[in-house]
Amino acid sequence: MEEPNFSYLNSFTEGDKAFEEKILTVLKKEFPEERDVYLKNIQAKKFDLAANNVHKIKHKISLLGLEVSYALANQHELNLNEDNNNLHEKFTEILDTMTRFLNEL
Repeated sequence: MEEPNFSYLNSFTEGDKAFEEKILTVLKKEFPEERDVYLKNIQAKKFDLAANNVHKIKHKISLLGLEVSYALANQHELNLNEDNNNLHEKFTEILDTMTRFLNEL
């Protein structure tokens, strides 16, 4: 599995460290909440709501330079809109990877 990195964030912020810190602060605050809501919606089989959660989370995935994971998240979102959660376990692995990375910052 690919690992989160700052390549996209660095190119996006053009080396502005203060801006990078603001983005990381927002990620660290919002991501755990969005992850929990996603997991609750999956457990409740509210796949339409879970698709909306994935849509929000996939932007955070891209900020952390996870290109392959972004593609999987995009497909997962489409699948959830068709009541198909077959990518849930793989998506959860991405969420776990992101959680570990953000907790280490």
